Amino acid sequence: MSNTDSKTPSSSAAAIDTSAARASGKPSFEDRIGHPPGLFVLFFAEMWERFSYYGMRALLVFYMMKGFLGFNDHDAYSTYGAYTALVYMTPFVGGLIADRLLGPRAAVVIGGILMAAGHLLMTLEHEIPFFLALGLLIVGNGLFKPNISTMVGSLYPDAARRDAGFTIFYMGVNLGAAMAPLLCGYVGEKFGWHYGFGLATGGMLIGLAVFTMPNRIIQALIALGALAGISTFIWKVIGQSWIIWAVNLPVAVALLIAAFIAVWALSDAGLPAGTGEPADKQKAKRWLPIIVIASFITVPVAALLVRHHLAGSVLGIFGLFAYGFMGVEAFRSTKIVRERLFVVLILFFFSTLFWAFFEQAGSSMNNFADRNVDRVAESRVLTAADVGQEIDIVVNQEQLGFEIDGSVFTMTELDAARKKAREDGGTETRHIVVTEKMVGMGIEGSEVPASEFQAANPMFILIFGLIFAAIWTMMGKRNLEPSTPIKFGLGLIQLAAGFAVLWWAAGSLADGRGMVGAGWLILAYLLHTTGELCLSPIGLSMVTKLSPKHLVSTAMGGWFLATAFSEYLAGKIATLTGVSHGGGGESAGVPAPIETLHVYGDVFGKIGLAAAASGVLLFALSPLLKKWMHTDVEDEA
Repeated sequence: MSNTDSKTPSSSAAAIDTSAARASGKPSFEDRIGHPPGLFVLFFAEMWERFSYYGMRALLVFYMMKGFLGFNDHDAYSTYGAYTALVYMTPFVGGLIADRLLGPRAAVVIGGILMAAGHLLMTLEHEIPFFLALGLLIVGNGLFKPNISTMVGSLYPDAARRDAGFTIFYMGVNLGAAMAPLLCGYVGEKFGWHYGFGLATGGMLIGLAVFTMPNRIIQALIALGALAGISTFIWKVIGQSWIIWAVNLPVAVALLIAAFIAVWALSDAGLPAGTGEPADKQKAKRWLPIIVIASFITVPVAALLVRHHLAGSVLGIFGLFAYGFMGVEAFRSTKIVRERLFVVLILFFFSTLFWAFFEQAGSSMNNFADRNVDRVAESRVLTAADVGQEIDIVVNQEQLGFEIDGSVFTMTELDAARKKAREDGGTETRHIVVTEKMVGMGIEGSEVPASEFQAANPMFILIFGLIFAAIWTMMGKRNLEPSTPIKFGLGLIQLAAGFAVLWWAAGSLADGRGMVGAGWLILAYLLHTTGELCLSPIGLSMVTKLSPKHLVSTAMGGWFLATAFSEYLAGKIATLTGVSHGGGGESAGVPAPIETLHVYGDVFGKIGLAAAASGVLLFALSPLLKKWMHTDVEDEA
């Protein structure tokens, strides 16, 4: 049976559109732009899936600590680390299932449905649905994540344009990641957790529809989804300070541009016929119900592993099997394939180190932004002339560390005031008598929710992603492009510089109450981003270039498995910054900012040293790794 015998609706539409373009004699989109239109189907499917994932991630630690669970720092970080580790462990299995049984397309569809169910279940405030939701997301991501990336690689038969294609795809990932905290994070923190999780559910459903619908419907979904997102951004910033406008509007503009290009591209063609289809369709049909049943059985198992923080033990056993399997495959292969797989495995190790440090963004850096970064553009500052006056203020982060009514105002009190205001439908107003100890305290103004700082990294990727792609292309034409190992080393060095900035800011640049200027956190995110652009899209491309064709999805799963180890390690590292107490259903108590500042600073400094040492070691290994890559030899099966 040929590939055209069993087309999906979008594949069929793509074939018709391509024929029409050729018959007209006009240059196709790919002729003009240099990239296949199908890239933009995968771009938007992944963008909305990442919107849902990062929308939930932006809220997860805060939800566990400030919501009904009432976890302390240690419990929240341990649960977060266990969940994210399993999220990135299951893609190895998902890659195997796609390679051997279902094909990437069916795996993506099943995974998307499970993830949508997980986001929806997260809206219920009860412990059992909460952990089952995490289980659904873990299993669903395992089927979705590696296989949509594999399909991107399949669109580029020649390796020359593949790095640039993956960089564009990676920008779609980060457009969704930028939108997520700005919309889901904002809505969840301001109006209620379940509303934020509800937005994440909607994003996952749109992404799934983009992947499965006919081409013309995909165009409409992309346009309508962009319109809805842009409208929400505009609604959110009306009446806010220029800072809020400056953060949100660039993302809205990027969404508009991406949607315009995608609709233009898809008027010419869509995903090529047969993309993601299994080699043996009859075998896939037999295995489909078995895989679906097994997926649902696995969900409660994953939930229990997260609940009881057992992910580390399972991950160790699983990693031994997975990388052992890849090692055996390497030794069974020809010399060139074997050495290429050795390079893949070694770079997996350094990738693990990079992401273990980088992923502090969702845990310790998130709480650092909440507790020790000045996020308020205050309307005015109390002076000596205000002493003795009685005033009403809407409490915000500006009061942290100041003595109010005889005690130091902490994040615990601020969270309690906001929770009560949401329940009463009012504002966090407090009547105070200004004392000498309040002189210098800011009041009123616009506060940026802590979760929104997680948008800095993907926003910088949107700004610099194409620049980096152009730099690699320009250097490649002049035979000056660094090798993949050198790029990885550069990524680790820049990551180290970002943590050095946080260490310096916490140690030397904080104010008297223990608060650091937001600009230093943003600078750290910028350095982390430039480091990421030297490693992550390059790593995805490296897996597809160096892995033999029969192991591409499996190796892609191995890439995400390396990230699973890093997520688990990231959770363990984050517990070193634990400062809150409580748990067992009670609100976690957070000390004053001056007491938490140096805890974060010391840990961030040690992370920076470890990242720098890893980068230097990789530079030393790079000549050997470059030799083993055999870049002058054609791909082997």
